[in-house]
Amino acid sequence: MLRRFIAGLALCVLAACARTPEPVRFHAEGMPATLADWNVVYVADGRLRLNARVVPYDLATPLFTDYAHKLRTVWMPAGTQAGYRPEATFDFPVGTILSKTFYYPRGEAGTVLRSADPGPDLADGGLALDAVRLVETRLLVRRAEGWIALPYVWNEAQTEARLMRGGELLPLTLVGNDGSRQQVDYAVPDQNQCAGCHGTDLKSKAVFPIGPKARHLNRSFAYEDRRANQLAHWQEVGYLGGVPAGSLPADARWDDPKAPLEARARAYLDINCGHCHSPRGAARTSGMWLDAATRDPLRLGRCKLPIAAGKGTGDHAYGIQPGDPDASILPYRMASTDPSVMMPELGRSVVHVEGVALLRAWIAAMPPYDCGG
Repeated sequence: MLRRFIAGLALCVLAACARTPEPVRFHAEGMPATLADWNVVYVADGRLRLNARVVPYDLATPLFTDYAHKLRTVWMPAGTQAGYRPEATFDFPVGTILSKTFYYPRGEAGTVLRSADPGPDLADGGLALDAVRLVETRLLVRRAEGWIALPYVWNEAQTEARLMRGGELLPLTLVGNDGSRQQVDYAVPDQNQCAGCHGTDLKSKAVFPIGPKARHLNRSFAYEDRRANQLAHWQEVGYLGGVPAGSLPADARWDDPKAPLEARARAYLDINCGHCHSPRGAARTSGMWLDAATRDPLRLGRCKLPIAAGKGTGDHAYGIQPGDPDASILPYRMASTDPSVMMPELGRSVVHVEGVALLRAWIAAMPPYDCGG
């Protein structure tokens, strides 16, 4: 009996060891061919799981990507931590790996659901693969020479994701709550296109993360074992230092009806447009700056004449005509899927109907003003 017990115990230990993944692997150079080469996330027991010391996070208002849901994670080498910055992206150490997995809830007959993203459900140890369709996982890796972006595309079996430096087009059928269907060519960006958004400094053209900022992270998150404020959790696990005492910046949720309309609209514009439309971004020459720090009404588009927008104006005179969204360029471009008109130019192939509605409501609520007077 004792021998049987010991043998059974040994088998249990061996099985546990077999399920324990190898540690995260940081590659200081090269472009590993598979996502598994990094070992940040892994597939086991029907779930996409996070490796040890890989911390999930979410943003108060996320970037829109064709209604895809997102699982974001951060990992840093032992003994290192990011430095807090009140407005800019945190100062991450060399060796940091940020991951973002794009997925959809599964529908019937190979379709996926077009739905709001409530955040990843990690209550049982990871994303349930029978409930989601994995599309891609993008890595931002902090090497000694700077950040590098690497896009990995998942196979249909959801067992492996391979590096696709040239990008990929994936046909999807989105099904809405009302049963409506929408055919989408989901575009995985090529490696150069990643810099189209993450190259937040036009002068240096260097790649930087967009999301990990205090105002985006200052919210609660449902971790596997509890709900906690993300900034506090990052400090607890040793991933964030230099956080001052007292109140910290916090964005509104774009879809929170209890939050002020102005705060919701500005948060949406900041995360979706502000990385390009800023004093240092690729669209700075447009003169329209939509980042959180900009306060000048003219820079935000109010009564602003377009600069070389061409067809993108839709024959409208101003970026924002206060009180009149139908006469404003901003919602016109956001409601378009014409490549010569649409904004943002990258990262979407369909219209974010709810986002456009938010910005139209924001403009409609502005006191009417005769811009030409």
